[in-house]
Amino acid sequence: MIVSNDNGQNHRPAREGLAYEADLSLRRLRPRLDAEWERSQTPAEAIDRFESRLAEYWPTLFKLLFELYGQRYDFFYHLEQILLTAARGWADRPETLRELDAHRINDPEWFQSEQLVGGALYVDLFSENLGKLRSQIPYFQKLGLTYLHLMPLFAVRPGDSDGGYAISNYRSVDPRIGTIDDLRALADDLRDAGIVLVLDFVFNHTADDHHWARHAQAGEREFQDYYYMFPDRGMPDQYEKTLREIFPTVRRGNFTWHEGMQQWVWTTFNSFQWDLNYGNPAVFRAMLDELLFIANTGVDILRLDAVAFIWKKLGTGCENQPEAHTLIRAFNALARIAAPGLLFKSEAIVHPDEVVRYVDTQECQVSYNPTLMALLWESLATRKVSLLTRSLSHRHKLPPGTTWTNYLRCHDDIGWTFDDLDAEAIGINAFNHRKFLNEFYTGQFPGSFARGVPFQHNAETGDMRISGTMASLAGLEQAIEADDADLKELAIRRMLLLYAVTLSIGGIPLLYLGEEWGMLNDYDFVNDPAKAGDTRWVHRPKMRWEFLEELQDDGSIRKRIFTSAQRMIQLRKELPALANLQMELIATDNPHVLGYVRMHEGNRLLVLANFSDEPQTVAGNRLRTAGLGRFFQDRISGTTLTTSVDVSLEPYGFMWLERV
Repeated sequence: MIVSNDNGQNHRPAREGLAYEADLSLRRLRPRLDAEWERSQTPAEAIDRFESRLAEYWPTLFKLLFELYGQRYDFFYHLEQILLTAARGWADRPETLRELDAHRINDPEWFQSEQLVGGALYVDLFSENLGKLRSQIPYFQKLGLTYLHLMPLFAVRPGDSDGGYAISNYRSVDPRIGTIDDLRALADDLRDAGIVLVLDFVFNHTADDHHWARHAQAGEREFQDYYYMFPDRGMPDQYEKTLREIFPTVRRGNFTWHEGMQQWVWTTFNSFQWDLNYGNPAVFRAMLDELLFIANTGVDILRLDAVAFIWKKLGTGCENQPEAHTLIRAFNALARIAAPGLLFKSEAIVHPDEVVRYVDTQECQVSYNPTLMALLWESLATRKVSLLTRSLSHRHKLPPGTTWTNYLRCHDDIGWTFDDLDAEAIGINAFNHRKFLNEFYTGQFPGSFARGVPFQHNAETGDMRISGTMASLAGLEQAIEADDADLKELAIRRMLLLYAVTLSIGGIPLLYLGEEWGMLNDYDFVNDPAKAGDTRWVHRPKMRWEFLEELQDDGSIRKRIFTSAQRMIQLRKELPALANLQMELIATDNPHVLGYVRMHEGNRLLVLANFSDEPQTVAGNRLRTAGLGRFFQDRISGTTLTTSVDVSLEPYGFMWLERV
C-alpha cells in the first residue's frame, strides 16, 4: 500500500515492494473471500485446493494486474472483483472437473502425447445439432480422434456473424444447434470417450447485439466504456495512420460510425464486431467471468481468438503489444487458480517471430502453427523443401511444457506467413514469391493443379489470402473435372504426403473434418446472402454422411483417403517417438526431400517426405548417420530396408523409418 506522510507526500514502508503489496492486498481481501465461500457453501476440501493455488499464483497475478491497471485510483476495487469472480468460478466448477484438474496438475504433459489427434468442425454443417453430434462420437473414435475442436457455437447476431465469431451471448448456445445443457452433456460424453473438447473464446470483440453493446447503444456510459468509442474522427484518424486493414474488400478502415450513439466504434474485423476495451479492468473481470463459465461446461482447451489485437496503443499497429501478453498471462494465472485443468491455445496468424511469443506455460500452452501450414503448401507448389527446411531449422522449437497444433486446412484462409529474411537467405524474393503462390493456388499459374479462390484481395497492396479445401488445393478437383486417373493419383498422393508430415513432425495434428473424405470446394455458398461475401465458405462444405457407404467400395477415392488417414493416425499412436516436440532435421542432399528424426525417451523415428511429382532418392549412408544403423523398417509400408543402398521415394512418397 502507498501511504502518506504528514506533508501529504507518498512514501513506502521499508518492506514495501510488489510482493509486499500483493501479500497485504490479499490479507485485506480475506474477509470478502471468506464470505464468498460461506455464501457458496463450497466444500472445505475444495476451498483448501483453491487457497493453495491462490497462494502459489497470487504474487504473479498481482504483478500482472498491477502492470495493466495499477495506476488507476480504483485498482484495489477491481482487484477484489477479479478475485471474487475467480472464487465463484471455482465454487461453481463441477466435481468431475475438479477431479480432472487434480489429475492434470499431476500430469502436466498430458497434451503432448502421441495419442492426441484432433479434428475440427462446425456443428451445424457436420451434424446439424449437438444432440446428433453426441451420437457421432463412435465416428470420431473410428477415425482415431482424441481431440475435437467445435467451431464457434454460442449465440450470434442474425445474418452475417463472421462464421460464428460475432458472439451475442457467451452463455447461450446458438438455438439452431442446441442448448447449454446439450453442450454440457456432449462434454461429458466426450470425456467418457477419451476425447478432449476444444472451443473458441472470442475475446477481442463482441457482436453489436451483445447485451453490453445494447446497453452502450442505450447511452449507458458504463458499457460504452467496455468498447472504444469516439465522438468524431480526431482519434480514429490518428490511429488509422498505423493500422492495417484486415478485411479490405468488406470495408475500409478500422472504425464504424454508429448513427444512434453518434460515435465512431472500433471494429477491427467487421462493422458488427465491436472491439473490447481491455484498458478498462471492468472488461477484464467481465470476460474472466465468461471464460470460467465456458470452462465449467467441460471444455479442456480454449482457443483464444485474435490474440494479436487485444490491446490498443496510439502510434503502433495495435497488434502484438506487450500488454497483450501481460493480459493473457493474467488470464492464465486465474485459470491456474480457478480451472487448473484448462489450457489456452493461441490463434496468432502473424509474423513467425510474433507467433512464438504467445507460447509459454504462463501464457498459451498450445499454439496454431500457421508457418508450417503455409510452407507445406509452398513446398507442394515449388516441388522443393528449401524454404520449409530453413524455417524448421530455427522456428519449430518451443519452450518446455508447450506444443504446436499442426493443421493443413482450417475454417480460415491461407496466408503466406513465412519470414522474408528466411526467404532472402535462400535467394527468394518474398514479395514475388507470395505473388507466385497466390497465382498458383488460384489456378492462374501455368501447370497449377490447385483450385483455390482469392480471399480479401487488396488491389492496392497486392495482398491476398487463399480459400479452398485441402482436396481442391491438392489437385483432386482438377483431376475429377478432367476425369484423369493419373492426375487423381497424384492428387491423392499429395494429400497423404501432407498427412504423413503433420502426423509426425511434432505437435497435435488437426484435421478439418471433411478432409478425411477428400471433400471438394462448395461453390454453392454464394446462394446464401449471409455467406456470399465471404469466400472462406467455399471450404466449409456440409458433411455428406452418404460417403460412409463408400467404405465398402474398394475402388472409391474417398475410401482410400479415409482408410489411409485412419491407418496413419493409428500408427502414430503406436510410436512413442512422436510424443512431445523433439525433432532434428537431417540433410537429405536432395532439394525435393524433407528429412527429420523424431525422438522421445530413447525412441527414434526418421521421416522422409518427397514433395516432387518425380521419384527421388536419398543416400543410404545419410540414414545410417542419422542413427538408424544398418537395417530399418518403414512403418508405413512394412518394408525392411538397408543403409547399404540408396532409398527410393515414389512421387510424393514418404516413409516413417525405425531401426530393426
